[in-house]
Amino acid sequence: MKLSLENIGIIYFLGIGGIGMSALARYFKAKGKIIHGYDKTPTALTSELQQEGMQLHFKDDPGLIHAETSLVIYTPAIPKNLQEFLKLQNSGIPMLKRSEALGMITEGKMTIAVAGTHGKTSISSMIAHILMQAGMPVTALIGGISKNYLSNFITSSEEEIMVVEADEFDRSFLQLHPDIAVISSMDPDHLDIYGSGKEMKDAFTSFAHNIKPNGKIIIHSDLPIRIKPDTLRINYGSGEGSDIFAVNPRIKNGLQVFDIMGNELSWKGAGLQIPGLHNIENTLAAVAVCRAVGLDREKIIEGIRSYTGVRRRFDIRINTPEVIYIDDYAHHPRELEAFITAVREFCPGKMLTGIFQPHLYSRTRDFAEGFAESLDLLDEVWLLDIYPARELPIPGVSSEIIFDRIRNERKKRAGTQDVIRWLNKDKPQVLMTMGAGDIDQLVEPIEKILKA
Repeated sequence: MKLSLENIGIIYFLGIGGIGMSALARYFKAKGKIIHGYDKTPTALTSELQQEGMQLHFKDDPGLIHAETSLVIYTPAIPKNLQEFLKLQNSGIPMLKRSEALGMITEGKMTIAVAGTHGKTSISSMIAHILMQAGMPVTALIGGISKNYLSNFITSSEEEIMVVEADEFDRSFLQLHPDIAVISSMDPDHLDIYGSGKEMKDAFTSFAHNIKPNGKIIIHSDLPIRIKPDTLRINYGSGEGSDIFAVNPRIKNGLQVFDIMGNELSWKGAGLQIPGLHNIENTLAAVAVCRAVGLDREKIIEGIRSYTGVRRRFDIRINTPEVIYIDDYAHHPRELEAFITAVREFCPGKMLTGIFQPHLYSRTRDFAEGFAESLDLLDEVWLLDIYPARELPIPGVSSEIIFDRIRNERKKRAGTQDVIRWLNKDKPQVLMTMGAGDIDQLVEPIEKILKA
């Protein structure tokens, strides 16, 4: 029997503090549902959810689950031995994975789904912002906190157009059937789920085949992927052979300025507040999507110029002549490489010190060599312990296996208190924090020390 949201009053979220889960909770709260939820640890984000009227707790106790719960939404990242999860499995209450809930709310709506191992959040948040600024009826659930809206849930109160991230973890994106899809990258990742890079690429092909009849795919020109005959393919990238590409990048009045070219396209002087050539490419993907929904040059260029980015995506926290501090979510070797390269361009001639927290034992095991190569682009490396997230330890796997492969002699193993102690004694020229775990809890303390 198909689930009807009209008959649902209380929704219970298992893992409500995750960035994707909290966006979904905010969506349902805006629809008038009563939201309860559990997460392991209180954070600034869970505090915001509580202030918005959601009832949360942080103890794994089945007795705290609301007795009148009529739907459960859970993240596949939660431990399957969680007592609340086990209780709810046997309760008879309908349970949906986050991806299934996302598929349900986008069904029957004009959907833009952004996929890729890197760039999803930047591209989806930029698309949402451009559409919002143009007055389009849009609702977006994104995987980061938009600086323009201070939320991961963006809405014009109408939702004729849905913008969502299509997450490849756990094959979640196969629940979506978009009108327009973006694929930004397909670097091997989540090999604990897929087993091999080929299996993961096959999943991206399946996602591309989920596009509705006569839909569009906006795809980086470097990516070979099979699509259905009735799907229109639009390539974007740095090369002039793409359908849409950028030329003449330069810095002007504090903006990253470039010209957007392509088929019947010659737009001079697009200005972006976010540094990095990879962000120019992200912008091209957003431009292609916004053109596909009918926006004109003026509205798109205006939206690009006023877009201020996402927290933890090239997030410039301090920029003074004495010290620069930038925080980023980079947690894959290719993301680290792109971020460090962009910072090097942003801070020419300065010494770069990076603090990196590996995310997941499996990812550390699978990409230790790649992490070391990317971190060697820094002048100095401080390496934290692995953030395990959903995983149990893997014998023989620790951040030591990355550390041993780093050739740079200016490297340190560090705990969070070591970082605070070192920064109280020594101020780097350019400091970067990188990772997808709880390294974000260091951002404000570091900021206070460096400002002092």
